[in-house]
Amino acid sequence: MQKETPSEGIIRPIMGRRDPQLGPDALMVMLPSELKHLVREAKAEKVTFSNTPLYSLYRTKKVLGPGITLAGPFIGAPHAVIGLEKLIVLGARRILVLGWCGSLQPDLKTGDLVIPDRAISEEGTSQHYPLPNGAPRSDSELNRMLEISLEGQGITFTKGEIWTIDAIYRETSEKVKAYREKGVLAVEMEISALLTVAAYRSVSLAGLLVVSDELSDLKWRPGFSNPLLKKNTRLAGELLLSLSENLREVLP
Repeated sequence: MQKETPSEGIIRPIMGRRDPQLGPDALMVMLPSELKHLVREAKAEKVTFSNTPLYSLYRTKKVLGPGITLAGPFIGAPHAVIGLEKLIVLGARRILVLGWCGSLQPDLKTGDLVIPDRAISEEGTSQHYPLPNGAPRSDSELNRMLEISLEGQGITFTKGEIWTIDAIYRETSEKVKAYREKGVLAVEMEISALLTVAAYRSVSLAGLLVVSDELSDLKWRPGFSNPLLKKNTRLAGELLLSLSENLREVLP
């Protein structure tokens, strides 16, 4: 019997007998309400697959090609990585991510848009995917297309580093202050792990986050009832959906 090498997991992501073959383009949506909205907008159909109890997959129909995949909702790095690993093994190669984040900078307010181009990892998943060149960045080509889409619609955004943590009740004053002073834009729960796994599996991934709450003055200021949060989250999701649908026309 062949021995398992240390660099490989005993349990591997696999394509099950009844799993679908997906196209190269996928949109991971962290937020349940926005996933439902985007599924309606795209007229996507639910797909049964082996991880069905953990999250949902939907697939759009196209006259030519396999359409795009919508996946979610997800919460936290381990859950999101389970979904990403499955998407990759089913055929996804270009993945866009929609989520929320908490602002660490005083000039980033509820409803503002953030493109994370790199992330500080304080979650427990990334360390299990060793990379030769350290912490990865989001895909430059996907970021470029995302920026062009936002600028073309006159939508302002901020691009930069974020902080990922999987313990929301341990976003301490000391850490928020330290990261704020380093110029880190925001905090959330999945991006560093998703970027790491995408680099490890040699696929492209980029994200767009909407500020849902503010922590820069060391007090928690939730914005979940702010109409601007709902409006701009919907705007961001629809923009990502449109970009996902057009990726194959401009990228190999």
